[in-house]
Amino acid sequence: MPIQSEAALEKGLIEALQKMSYEYVHIEEETNLKANFKKQLEIHNKKALAEIGREHLTDSEFDKVLIHLEGGTRFEKAKKLRDLYPLETEDGQRVWLQFLNKKNWCQNEFQVSNQITIEGRKKCRYDVTILINGLPLVQIELKRRGIELKQAYNQIQRYHKTSFHGLFDYIQIFVISNGVNTRYFANNPNQGFKFTFNWTDKSNNPFNELSLFAADFLDKCTLGKMISKYVVMHEGDKSLMVLRPYQYYAVEEILDKVQNTNRNGYIWHTTGAGKTLTSFKTAQLISELDGIDKVMFVVDRHDLDTQTQSEYDAFEPGAVDNTSDTSELIHRLQSDSKIIITTIQKLNTAVTRPWYSSKLQQIKDSRIVMIFDECHRSHFGDSHRNIVKFFNNLQIFGFTGTPIFKENSVDGHTTKGIFGECLHKYLIKDAIADENVLGFLVEYYHGNTEVNNGHQSRMREIAQFILNNYNKSTYDGEFDALFAVQSVPMLVQYYKIFKELNPKIRIGAIFTYASNDSQDDEITGISSGSFVSERVAGADDMEDIIKDYNEMYGTSFSLQNFRAYYDDVNLRLKKKKPDMLSLDLCLVVGMFLTGFDSKKLNTLYIDKNLEYHGLLQAFSRTNRVLNERKRFGKIVCFRDLKANVDASIKLFSNGGEEGIIREPYETVKKEYVNLTKDFLSHYPDSRVVDYLQSEDDKRKFILAFRDIIRKHAEIQIYEDFNEEDPDFPMDEQLYMDFRSKYLDIHDTFVDSKTVQDNAQSDYNGDAEPSLDDIDFCLELLHSDIINVAYILSLIADLNPNAEDYPEKRQEILDTMIKDAELRSKTQLIDGFILQTVDNDKEGFMRNKKADGSIDLEERLNQYIRQEKGRAIERIAEEEEIPIEVINKFLSEYDYVQKEQTEIIQDALKGKKLGLVARRRTLNRIVDRLRNLIRTFSWD
Repeated sequence: MPIQSEAALEKGLIEALQKMSYEYVHIEEETNLKANFKKQLEIHNKKALAEIGREHLTDSEFDKVLIHLEGGTRFEKAKKLRDLYPLETEDGQRVWLQFLNKKNWCQNEFQVSNQITIEGRKKCRYDVTILINGLPLVQIELKRRGIELKQAYNQIQRYHKTSFHGLFDYIQIFVISNGVNTRYFANNPNQGFKFTFNWTDKSNNPFNELSLFAADFLDKCTLGKMISKYVVMHEGDKSLMVLRPYQYYAVEEILDKVQNTNRNGYIWHTTGAGKTLTSFKTAQLISELDGIDKVMFVVDRHDLDTQTQSEYDAFEPGAVDNTSDTSELIHRLQSDSKIIITTIQKLNTAVTRPWYSSKLQQIKDSRIVMIFDECHRSHFGDSHRNIVKFFNNLQIFGFTGTPIFKENSVDGHTTKGIFGECLHKYLIKDAIADENVLGFLVEYYHGNTEVNNGHQSRMREIAQFILNNYNKSTYDGEFDALFAVQSVPMLVQYYKIFKELNPKIRIGAIFTYASNDSQDDEITGISSGSFVSERVAGADDMEDIIKDYNEMYGTSFSLQNFRAYYDDVNLRLKKKKPDMLSLDLCLVVGMFLTGFDSKKLNTLYIDKNLEYHGLLQAFSRTNRVLNERKRFGKIVCFRDLKANVDASIKLFSNGGEEGIIREPYETVKKEYVNLTKDFLSHYPDSRVVDYLQSEDDKRKFILAFRDIIRKHAEIQIYEDFNEEDPDFPMDEQLYMDFRSKYLDIHDTFVDSKTVQDNAQSDYNGDAEPSLDDIDFCLELLHSDIINVAYILSLIADLNPNAEDYPEKRQEILDTMIKDAELRSKTQLIDGFILQTVDNDKEGFMRNKKADGSIDLEERLNQYIRQEKGRAIERIAEEEEIPIEVINKFLSEYDYVQKEQTEIIQDALKGKKLGLVARRRTLNRIVDRLRNLIRTFSWD
């Protein structure tokens, strides 16, 4: 049976959409697109136009609309789409034009078209376009069955660089499909393939087949609702986001309960599944409902109060009012504030103390909806009962990743007993299957496992193990780690031991202190999260730790501004600011084990008893999705927690434990051995790769070795991994040799993939797959740690008079050659070392500071400017084009991050070249400029 072609897939989709009442419209190019937009805009605004006695817009009036829509960024255009436009007509009247009916989303005009041709930097034809009121709001990129879905994603990224402009900047959602796999994502360029989502039903069953996806997601009312209500404009990043299906169903369920019942309920969405966005959208949409007076988002810790406020502000600044104290809460409740964030402690004070509660009598009967964050904590005592009892017209909803059941209940109370029925579930097994969170690699320490809080030798052994293990677990510090211990005294002991061991990594600690030494819940191992007090024992230890922290980072924190210290630790662990030194390892008792969300955290060391929701909450700090290198969250247990781990995973996955905990080392080792054996049967030596002639042969090698790269990245983080294991058919040297060949093919392909088809269509229909279709997974071969600062530190450590200088010098170059992004800059650094060290040994050593360091950054910047200038002059001279043309090309690239090849094309028009010769010259020059950019663009 022949494979279904891309054309057949496209034809089938269009026919399906027509059966769903989409109007098919034939649009060839941009002029037709605008003409159709004018017609659809007039139809959609028929009533508004009739009010001023009109049916149509004049050409000049429509030009005003186009000018209005043309300006601004993609983000600003998304706002324009949702706003009304006051058009001043030629006869002096004003009509408010609507581009999208957000309130009655089914009442928009839906059309479908295909193969629309747009002239940008390249001429491109887009597969299937869905137009709403004449604007292209959904773009669907198709690949034939058998082709990797990521190729369709990469195609869209190329369109962003080469052709999307004008009305196509109004695309809100992209859909990609190869017939059997279908995903969607917001128009947010280069966010990464991992941030594409499949669509599901309410029970999380995926609609992967294009026909199933189209029937549900592309239903006119569903699609209209998604664009109108569930595309979120993230003000912080100035980008678009779209809700995932489980978020959509959760919000819809709560809205239904608020509009049609007085029942409560809770949402069970696993930790890390985007609860903040879900709760924000829930609060926002509830606040817009008629009859709702207040929406309150209630958290149980001050740090989560401020954290949630900042996250909500990132979505929509000013949409939510925070409460710094109980008086402020009272003021907000009495005011017109629609959405309020507060803590359960402040709210309890407000309703129980007469001074405050007397001021709330007038709103006791108001229609209030409360959304409780992390409703497995702090909602089973008097505070919660007091709040619910005080308000007479109250509906409550909870969010949790780990509900309280009978099995993990301390006092018999359960989440269901407090909040009612579970309205929607999205469990950890679902999130891992969807690649929305990662699974866990859980390893158990093989050393001294005798648990004794005061056993110094055991604690020293564990501390030394962590220091020895840190680089392996965190990919040489690209990620960071938490170390959770049983009690504050134990944390203090560990901290002092780490100091004695003179670690090369930056270590800090944070804890809360109450009147007793352990604040942990008996059944979970998680502390309550109250802040430190200077009046209790242990404050001196915290003060000493903060002093060390201040010395390490040049800060000035103390117990008096402990919350500022907390915020700084939080920020450094998240590694979000490149100019801010990160914290590599943080010792904690309870803090950061719940609520802390960092994609850069990948390892959790545990010397602490944890159970049920406390255990899974702690584990889940490590499993946020980031990139290909982060394959799972790594957990290293120094106590025998296996039975607890198994019980927790079973409880919170509803018995579907498969895939949550990674396979043991021996299983992964066997897979790696078999994979490398099969690979070597086809490529016994790296030299064989040099004889691969056809693109198809090279493609087969790339695909085969890419599997090796992925498995190698996975296995090397296991504690038992030893690169010199004799069982491995491929040793590390041979792996590195093949890796070099792999990167050589990539570099050669990138260098040869120029603008040769610049004047041709980007439509390739059912062409055979090529290297252009392959994801080389280069992020697995690049380390964020190997950057300019790291390379300069290695150069600064050189001693040109030492016997091992040649070896140390070569190690620096080898480090760069092995890195996918830095290998193109190796020659540049070689020249810098030659000039700075080899040719000026005495000056290099003389300029070293007392601590052995040397300031090389400005010297490198000067050297780069000098060499870049020479490279530009060389290209200008050899290609016989003005140096101003090259500088203009480079400056335009720096500004828009796109190659403006027309600049070079215009410069070649004055040359007497035939069509073929001009094309070859253009390719060659752009090739050289691309290499120049790659070499000298190094932040």
